[in-house]
Amino acid sequence: MSKFVFIYHAPMTPAEAAPPAPEDMAAVMEQWNAWAGKVGDGLVDFGTPLAHGVRVSPGGATAPSQREVAGYSILEAENLEAAVELAKQHPHVNMPGGCEIEVHEAQHIPGM
Repeated sequence: MSKFVFIYHAPMTPAEAAPPAPEDMAAVMEQWNAWAGKVGDGLVDFGTPLAHGVRVSPGGATAPSQREVAGYSILEAENLEAAVELAKQHPHVNMPGGCEIEVHEAQHIPGM
């Protein structure tokens, strides 16, 4: 099994969006929890919404992140193809506004 990081992209971060009505939030979380149930024990870290990204450059210069990163999850899957299939079933890709998921395989660091 390999680890994969799902990076969720959205037109705006949850911190920038208007707070959803409680019943809307419950419906969205029900979809996310159903997806998590499909992943099962392979879900290493459900993740969390992200906001206020900052890029740090050599020399310590900082600037606001230019990517619309809305959150992440970490999971284990047999291979990249299996991880991508799980991403295709994720409710995030059906959210309005052109939401996407990047799937990255975590690479082994020799000696660690």
